[in-house]
Amino acid sequence: MGRQLVEKVQAKKILQRTLSNIKRSTQHCSDVPKGHVAVYVGETYMKRHVIPISYLNHTLFHNVLHFVEEEFGFEHPMGGLTIPCSEDYFSSLISLIRSSS
Repeated sequence: MGRQLVEKVQAKKILQRTLSNIKRSTQHCSDVPKGHVAVYVGETYMKRHVIPISYLNHTLFHNVLHFVEEEFGFEHPMGGLTIPCSEDYFSSLISLIRSSS
């Protein structure tokens, strides 16, 4: 029970930092529907994906965000949430989240 609480607090801090970075970014904000967020994914070339905000609250996404924060931090030139992983990995992650919702 205590571990879950700690994980939720850590995830909340990560999401707050992420969302504050996203708010600072004005690029492409007009074409992101309400309730969604733009995410930049890639290892060398960053491709922009628009996903529902609810995905950010999923345990699998929390794990990815936590790993990205530890490995790379959240200061990225794109101004938004940047996940340096392969397109295939991200597509698999989104598929798993969709199927579990």
